[in-house]
Amino acid sequence: MSLTLQFKNSPADHIANVGVVARPLAFMRGKLADRADHQRTLSPVIVSGSVRFTEFLIVTLLGLTIAHFYVAESSVLGNPAYLFATAVVGTTTVVVFGLLDLYSLRALSAHIKNLPAVMLGWTTAFAALIAAIFFLKIGPDISRVWLATWFASGAALVMTGRLVAGWYIRKAASSGRLYQRVAIYGAGPLTENLLKELEADTNSIVRIAGIFDDRNDARAPRQIAGYPRIGGLNDLIAMSRTKQLDLVVVSLPLAAENRLSSVAGRLSVLPADVKMPARATDLRFSPRTYSHVGSVAMIDLFDKPIADWDYVSKWLFDKIIGSLALIALAPLMLLVALAVKLDSRGPVFFRQKRYGFNNELIEVFKFRSMYVDRCDATASKLVTKNDPRVTRVGQFIRKTSLDELPQLINVVKGNLSLVGPRPHAVQAKAAGHLYDEVVDGYFARHKVKPGITGWAQINGWRGETDTEEQITKRIEHDLYYIENWSVFLDLYILLKTPFALLNTERAY
Repeated sequence: MSLTLQFKNSPADHIANVGVVARPLAFMRGKLADRADHQRTLSPVIVSGSVRFTEFLIVTLLGLTIAHFYVAESSVLGNPAYLFATAVVGTTTVVVFGLLDLYSLRALSAHIKNLPAVMLGWTTAFAALIAAIFFLKIGPDISRVWLATWFASGAALVMTGRLVAGWYIRKAASSGRLYQRVAIYGAGPLTENLLKELEADTNSIVRIAGIFDDRNDARAPRQIAGYPRIGGLNDLIAMSRTKQLDLVVVSLPLAAENRLSSVAGRLSVLPADVKMPARATDLRFSPRTYSHVGSVAMIDLFDKPIADWDYVSKWLFDKIIGSLALIALAPLMLLVALAVKLDSRGPVFFRQKRYGFNNELIEVFKFRSMYVDRCDATASKLVTKNDPRVTRVGQFIRKTSLDELPQLINVVKGNLSLVGPRPHAVQAKAAGHLYDEVVDGYFARHKVKPGITGWAQINGWRGETDTEEQITKRIEHDLYYIENWSVFLDLYILLKTPFALLNTERAY
């Protein structure tokens, strides 16, 4: 059973009907593409992993529940035979389903077609349990009625779960959330061959967001394998700011070294995987060197940071710790708000536009620390020592960073993280120059969500950045954090932050 989705034609009248099974590629135009552009793509890794974990829970908890009510022992959890049996069946079910490729998006979406394979896997898991019971001679300790009841009800429940998972995946596919949005740079023969390979892969979930090349019409065709060329490198980067691309393929031959290096360097700031086709070079490496887009071998140039389960871990970390911190610090925030209100007229909060993830403009909350008629919303002039714009209370809360506490609201809302590169105001400058004019590759720090505190802050690069060296060092620390992220690093930075706040040398 195929998933068939409707797309409007592109300006080049290209492509209408596509599906996860029927046809793998589509040029992203029309209402479906527009809806997908404003929501985060579901990772196939997370979808598959979630189904695995859910099925393990269904199998083991069902077995324990039936044992609890049928065997009627004081505590099934205290009986090692039943614990062993449920663990064996739960684990074997997931392993066998994996060997039968029942966790791929194709298999999950074609749920009715794959029900016989699901039943085969479930029966195999029980056969493994029966064999284990026989060889370990623990048959007298386990109820045969329990086994039969568990087998029958488990089969029904697992297949029902498969139907629900299939419905959800088809719904996600119809909304565009399961597509891997891909842009290709390069309009030569290499790209034409790449598109044909992707077209031939009926399991692919790739959707082509655009073909790009800076060469003129005489050197780069207007259409490649039926897909229109819609702009150059600047257009690709501009598209990535609105469409949240998952992958950019640099389809240039390795022999074009200078052009390849220049293009890859500019694309390195994007929050997307950047790859090149393995066919771009005649050299052949170890199979472990390659990653794959569908069945097409690729060479990785840059990886998207904090993706798949790492993204889930960081999201949970921010939501749980951020919510608890907001509750715990609420009394202190009320006292600061009262002090701000009593010290000078005007609102308690100050809202400022700053750069967020993927250069998106976000509104960051702070306690107001300046006189209301002297607030600088764009931060075109950095605050300096004894700045007359800062109120008496403002001097204290800026030195102690208490003015940043309302950003916990941003964390709970989801546009800030607890830990990450600090968000900079849009007109912030160092030595009279905008930050991106000072540091080459500055926007690479926006490949992840910005944070309240970060690696740069706990290493002494907190506060004023009035020289080029200061902003350069801060960016170096931000990029180190992105490349070495882990939940433990986030926790370490949070624990070190209170001690870093004791250094108020450049905090004005």
